[in-house]
Amino acid sequence: MSAKKSFVLRIDSDVYDSLEKWAADEFRSVNGQMEWLIADALKKAKRYPKKKTNTNKES
Repeated sequence: MSAKKSFVLRIDSDVYDSLEKWAADEFRSVNGQMEWLIADALKKAKRYPKKKTNTNKES
C-alpha cells in the first residue's frame, strides 16, 4: 500500500456543502469522495499512475 500525503485545500463553502451531501449520498466521507473523484478524473484522462510491480521474485 502506498503512503498517503496530506495537504490543505481551500474550497468555497457552497462547493464543500454540495460535496458533503454527495459523499453522504454515497456513504463516503468527504475525503473519500474527493479521493474517488480525483482518481476517476485521472483514469478518464488516462493519467492515473500505473501500479508499481515488484520485480524481486523469490525462487
